[in-house]
Amino acid sequence: MTKNKLISKTETFVKKVLDGDGSGHDWWHIHRVRNTALFISEKEGANLFVVELAALLHDIDDWKLTGNAGSIKNAHGWLKKCGVDQDVTTKICTVIEGVGFKGANVDTTTSDRECAVVQDADRLDAMGAIGIARTFAYGGSRGRGIYDPSVPPVLHNNFDEYKKSNAPTINHFYEKLLLLKEQMQTRTGRALAEQRHEFMLLFLDQFYAEWKGNNF
Repeated sequence: MTKNKLISKTETFVKKVLDGDGSGHDWWHIHRVRNTALFISEKEGANLFVVELAALLHDIDDWKLTGNAGSIKNAHGWLKKCGVDQDVTTKICTVIEGVGFKGANVDTTTSDRECAVVQDADRLDAMGAIGIARTFAYGGSRGRGIYDPSVPPVLHNNFDEYKKSNAPTINHFYEKLLLLKEQMQTRTGRALAEQRHEFMLLFLDQFYAEWKGNNF
């Protein structure tokens, strides 16, 4: 199978898996992450084929969707079914395993260039206007409130703590989104993160002004 054919078949597969998702992890999230990852790859000299496949497949085993943390059986199974070389499959699966955010105080830095690229692309989609929209979509899909001043944010020390959190959505800005700018691992990712980070700060200023009734 040619690389272009494999990419096309993988797009169709992922669209089917994520069809109907309302949590912000739908096909269009994958589409944006793939495009951003390819842009970063060209700037950073990463392997475009590995990056593109990893970006396409990075969420089909996400614990937030499957409830099964630590497994990448869907991605691995798909690559095996398509006859992808074992070395390439292992590389792609390694990238996917390193992409996810696991808590504020959990180190997810990587020396793998392709993993750094896809991780940055995925985290950029959790920032800015789209990141804000996705955050509230996810919170709503899990029945979380918007904001509760009596519930302070928590900087989680491990993945289990982070995974079990059911805090209001505004807390997520402090527990993850506002931390991402400093976690970008590529020069290109850092540059792209700046404006998105500033936009989130502006949003929070406006949110609190309206919450307090001072926006008149």
